[in-house]
Amino acid sequence: MYKVFIKTHFSSAHYLRNYPGNCEHLHGHNWDVVITVRAERLNEIDVAIDFRDLKEIASKIMSELDHKNLNELEAFSRSNPSSERLAEYVYRRLKEELRLFDGVSPESVEVRETPSTGVIYSE
Repeated sequence: MYKVFIKTHFSSAHYLRNYPGNCEHLHGHNWDVVITVRAERLNEIDVAIDFRDLKEIASKIMSELDHKNLNELEAFSRSNPSSERLAEYVYRRLKEELRLFDGVSPESVEVRETPSTGVIYSE
């Protein structure tokens, strides 16, 4: 099993509905994201997935979130845009985008809202 990862980031604002504290107010984060995919085999040029391809996918997903109020996005209309839900969102979008890459699937998505706090989501 091969596990390939990239690190990326985005900046956005959000608030947590019904949160008993400061996070119920609009505030921003510079989110760090680690995307890890897995593959059981290598392709004809001996890579699981080209880093460039994975970075393009990540860039597409990050652009959906970057410099947005996450609460205004359809994806978070019925749930809070918490770190947990953000990691899940990125994972599900990643899964959609990887359908074009035979034998490559998401392993995990790590989302950090600060250098010392974050969430890792996997199925």
